[in-house]
Amino acid sequence: MKVLMFGWEFPPHISGGLGTASYGLTKALLKCGVDLIFVVPKAFGDEEPGAIRLVNASEISIDVQDEVFGEYVKKMPYIEIDSKLVPYSTDDEYYRILESTEKGITREPGEIYSRKFAFAGGYGKNLMEEVQRYAMIAVEVARMYDFDLIHAHDWLTYMAGKEAKRISGKPLVVHMHATEFDRSGENVNPQVYNLEQKGMEAADKVIAVSHLTRNIVISRYGIHPDKVVTVHNGVEPSQVEMDQNTPRHLQEKIVTFLGRITYQKGPEYFIEAAHKVLQRNDNVRFVMAGSGDMLPKMIRRVAKLGIANKFHFTGFLKGNDVDKMFAMSDVYVMPSVSEPFGISPLEAMRSNVPVIISKQSGVAEVLKYAIKVDFWDIDAMADAIHALIHYEALPATFKKYGKEEVDSIKWDQAGVKVKEVYEQFMP
Repeated sequence: MKVLMFGWEFPPHISGGLGTASYGLTKALLKCGVDLIFVVPKAFGDEEPGAIRLVNASEISIDVQDEVFGEYVKKMPYIEIDSKLVPYSTDDEYYRILESTEKGITREPGEIYSRKFAFAGGYGKNLMEEVQRYAMIAVEVARMYDFDLIHAHDWLTYMAGKEAKRISGKPLVVHMHATEFDRSGENVNPQVYNLEQKGMEAADKVIAVSHLTRNIVISRYGIHPDKVVTVHNGVEPSQVEMDQNTPRHLQEKIVTFLGRITYQKGPEYFIEAAHKVLQRNDNVRFVMAGSGDMLPKMIRRVAKLGIANKFHFTGFLKGNDVDKMFAMSDVYVMPSVSEPFGISPLEAMRSNVPVIISKQSGVAEVLKYAIKVDFWDIDAMADAIHALIHYEALPATFKKYGKEEVDSIKWDQAGVKVKEVYEQFMP
């Protein structure tokens, strides 16, 4: 079985949960005997894909005079500027990030009508045009390779998946990692919503990362229930041996938030809960690790509450820095407003850190040894934090049984289930 998979990022170049989940799933599928062709907008050359055939979309040439290709170009107008896709972003967030612009589309020497799109070569101003351009490359990729099925990860690649299906006639599976309602609440971007809806309508099967996400797909996008299946994510084993004696240089307890500092992740509720905890006991420090459009607002709120001396902003962390942060933490909190799944609590539990998660998260469906609160209930959140840093027996219990629980939540299980989805479309 050979699968053409469209993703956005590939380790070590990942900026969020989408890349982590895609990579974990691909490795599990390889173990199941699935042959993968994984397409990314830009490969940097230091990836280690192993048995995965990694295709760099920036190196794919397209012939604009080709008759078959021309039919697809007519349906996908584009502007010749280079830009960079951002996973899990809103347009506003995208425009803030892309402040500099480097224009131009490169041409192959001697090939007047051959073009390459340097996806990561510069920055542009319109995310939707870039999504369209990636779909144009998908048409050529689908013509170049032999495969049995197409798998597209999240809304950024849905159009690419659709076009690959149209030109190849092969079945399409789309993976919903996060909906526009998760990212933006009720203030959805209609263009993103339309891409999500049309992608799922064109798909032969939709994989949702939780029952929570599946229900949103059915109720908010009108996708038939028979078409949507839930496959929970797993957790990637740590690449380094955890050092539980990591020097902390502090006597206080450490409570950590790690994730994108955006509406979806509920960072403001973490700050309000921190303020309540510090009113009861100041022998604790709070860490907000991550970056995002709400970071400046969160910094101002911490200053206004007068807790800046007990609150730290680290910026975006990845790789070993994430492991080190968990090794120093006494409690991990994920107060997401709407979290399709949420891999970071599993990573924390893997590191023997007790976790507090919102009931509005998909990972709450698979975890027993985690404290669950409503994201908006800052009193309950503060009480849970207080209990975990003051009563030794409570965190000891969560550490012991939580580690055992998370060790049983593996990507291998997700790989088996996704392969079963594929097999429904095999002759």
